[in-house]
Amino acid sequence: MPDYSDRIKQLLSDDLFIISMHARVRMFERNISTDDLVILLKKGEIIEEYPDDQPCPSVLMLGYINNQPYHLVVGICEDHLRIITAYEPDESHWIEYKIRRKIE
Repeated sequence: MPDYSDRIKQLLSDDLFIISMHARVRMFERNISTDDLVILLKKGEIIEEYPDDQPCPSVLMLGYINNQPYHLVVGICEDHLRIITAYEPDESHWIEYKIRRKIE
């Protein structure tokens, strides 16, 4: 399995990231700034990996803005990161915001 954390940090340090229109809308709705997004990318933890996603493998990250948890879905493309969406995880679906709850 590739080390997505290192790749994310490298592309971020080279300022090679694109924020999708969907993510921009969600960021506006949720009052998440681009600076907040960069903090999530730098300090966030990868909690799920989707190596078969197309057109690029992607990951689900957990990070915090002002002690509020956020999930960030990031595509890790050959030459850039693609921010797909950002949202506040629902406690009814997540254990400690990291592990999906089993739906009965």
